[in-house]
Amino acid sequence: MSKLPVLSPGALERALALRDLTDPAQGPHAVQLVLRKVVDALSGAWRCPVAVERASPVVAVADNYDRLHYPPGGAARDARHTRYVSDTHLLRTQTTALVPPALRRLAAAPPQDVLLVCPGMVYRRDAIDRLHTGEPHQVDLWRIRRGPPLGVHELAEMIAGAVRAVLPELTLSVVPSPHPYTREGRQIDVRVRGEWIEIGECGLVTPEVLAEAGLPEDASGLAMGLGLDRLVMLAKGLDDIRLLRSDDPRIAAQMQDLSPWRPVSRHPPMRRDLSVAVAADAGAEALGDRVREALGPRAADVEDIEVRSETPWEALPESARARLGMRPGQKNVLLRLVLRALGRTLTDDEANRLRDAVYAAVHEGTEHAWACGAVPAS
Repeated sequence: MSKLPVLSPGALERALALRDLTDPAQGPHAVQLVLRKVVDALSGAWRCPVAVERASPVVAVADNYDRLHYPPGGAARDARHTRYVSDTHLLRTQTTALVPPALRRLAAAPPQDVLLVCPGMVYRRDAIDRLHTGEPHQVDLWRIRRGPPLGVHELAEMIAGAVRAVLPELTLSVVPSPHPYTREGRQIDVRVRGEWIEIGECGLVTPEVLAEAGLPEDASGLAMGLGLDRLVMLAKGLDDIRLLRSDDPRIAAQMQDLSPWRPVSRHPPMRRDLSVAVAADAGAEALGDRVREALGPRAADVEDIEVRSETPWEALPESARARLGMRPGQKNVLLRLVLRALGRTLTDDEANRLRDAVYAAVHEGTEHAWACGAVPAS
């Protein structure tokens, strides 16, 4: 029996059925155009061949964490952030998980210079809002070269080339950001309407990672990871990440290119406030993941779940504890749901049923308050 909380067979099936927008075999999408721009810019500047790596989203824990030198007890491994399939496998949390097996294959016949491209969908437990999703798209870009070692000068050129390829008009900022598999780690931000937005991270690959994969001593590397959803949103001027997957023909047609977004009729939002009892350590990411799991495709109608306030059990009056059916070790969280379908206006009844489905997914108290008067049908 697994020692970790693992995904149910149904949850795993739904996760694997979701379309990977980076994959041309699953249909064209603007995400692929952004990816192509970056790859063409870097491979053209370096005049090196490109090796594209794709693989199942179910990866070994060792490739997602251990071989990238994540510490054994690190927070990243916690089941609150990671979707485990078993004790030894998980749904990849980063496309960097594709890199260790790719490096091992390169080691069989080490190239002189190559751009390793590892695109795909990754799986997170994340909050629900207009900028975040539980299944974002990423790409890892690793340049592996033999000969004179690659350094910070080449890294700076890589950063400039990647950003210039997609967002040439935006101001770039680079700040230190350590990673377990790089030296001289950097975070890449761009300035949008006066605000700095992170689009990726990068650094010099540690010699240990290359050596452990079996590459020769004269091999060195640059590593970069980019958020492709964020790049498309910035390139097109999108304000809602749900637009990337919309099946509304007026929206889906605009996800075939990188031309500026032409807003379609915006439907009015429906708001519902909830007062729930949850575990004291439950965060917005865990609550968002529960909602996605419970609602399935209907989660696309939830635009935002805002945590308005949190009050521990000890700070609540007895009347509030009784009303919620709370117990020690829990907290009261006030949530505001913003419900808005992208292609049509929700009815009050639909909004109330969504509200109750969210409530059932997150509330852990023994007393309940249903908008529709009964437990929602599953």
